Amino acid sequence: MIYVNMEQSVPKQPKRILVVDDEENARLGLSKLLSNEGFLVDSVSNGFEALNFLRQQEVNLIVTDINMPEMNGITFLKELNKSFPNSNVIMITAYGGVESYIEAMNLGAFEYINKPVKIEELKSILKKIFKEQTH
Repeated sequence: MIYVNMEQSVPKQPKRILVVDDEENARLGLSKLLSNEGFLVDSVSNGFEALNFLRQQEVNLIVTDINMPEMNGITFLKELNKSFPNSNVIMITAYGGVESYIEAMNLGAFEYINKPVKIEELKSILKKIFKEQTH
C-alpha cells in the first residue's frame, strides 16, 4: 500500500491583500509589486470603497495610504476596527509624522512605512504578518 500525505499535496491558498490608495500610480505600482510576490491583490481608491469591498470579500491584509480625500487612513482604521477588528493593516504615507504614527499604532496597525515603499522592507513586514497569522 502507498500512503500519500494529503497535507503536502494540497497547494497553499495565496494570501489576499487589499491596497487602498487614492493615487492611481501608487495603487497600481504596489498592486503589481505584491502580485509579483505571489499574492492575490485587489485595490480601491478610498476608505469607503475599502469598507464596501471588505463586506463582500475577506482579505488577509490591508495596505492603506494615510492621506486620502473623503476618508483618510486613520478614520478608515477606526471604522475598520468597528466592523473588522482582526484585520492586519500596514499604513503607508509620504508625509509621516510622529502623531499619525502613534495614532495608527494605537489603533492596531501592524506597521507604518513611508513612501516610496521599499520592496525589501515590505517583504520583511509581510513575512512577519503571515508568520504570526494563525488562520
